Amino acid sequence: MTSLADLANAHPVIGKRWSPDQLPEQARILGLARDALDFIFATGQRYGFEDFFKSPDSRRPPPRGDATELSERMDRTKRFFEQLRDEPESTEEAAQCQAILDAIRYIESTGQQGAFAAFQEHVAANAPPFVVASFDTLEDAEAWLESHSHPPDPANVLIANAYHDVVHERETNLRRLPRNRALEWYLSELEQEESPVAVASFETREEADAWLRAQAEPARRAWVRVGGELHLAAYYPNIHHRALFPLSLAKGQRRNPAPG
Repeated sequence: MTSLADLANAHPVIGKRWSPDQLPEQARILGLARDALDFIFATGQRYGFEDFFKSPDSRRPPPRGDATELSERMDRTKRFFEQLRDEPESTEEAAQCQAILDAIRYIESTGQQGAFAAFQEHVAANAPPFVVASFDTLEDAEAWLESHSHPPDPANVLIANAYHDVVHERETNLRRLPRNRALEWYLSELEQEESPVAVASFETREEADAWLRAQAEPARRAWVRVGGELHLAAYYPNIHHRALFPLSLAKGQRRNPAPG
């Protein structure tokens, strides 16, 4: 049975075939496979995924909907990894291909194509790390977690616009919301990848907040200046949340390069 750990370990079969000069079709196939793996993590579906493959339904063909562009891309991706699985370079690679196929099958069988398409838009925009909920206070977040019948795990939530992990151990019913540095790392990497250029400037945070709230459909992310300091204006359409993050949060958070 494919587990969440198997999904996490499946990325190498994608990275091994990714190259800067690859054909656009291969880029789309490999990108969809990567996003399918990440979608299950980002949306906190650890237990839902593992439970699905324990049930008889997992052996039935996924229901067929309309022949959308996404469903066709998912079919092409499945054919690509089925061929790799059946002619693998190693048993490890065959398992990695199967994990990708199981991730796509789970998304299709549970009718999550729309949510998956929205997640792919989030990834394509290089938006801040995906979150499943937002709360004004820690007390609000803890009350939500305590009353939730099936808490997401693993997943990110925002508490007063700070990133926290959702931790739920079903066997012990342990529930926690530890702070994480996902946002700080993201801002640091974003600053290295592009030269921030502000699309608007404001004297106060209140003015910037009002500007962001007034937009009917904000960009997933945009740079603004608030009192002379760069901020990232972020929009999370899945939870209808808007936030302003000061770039100064990235100070000292550059990730160490991987050893060569």
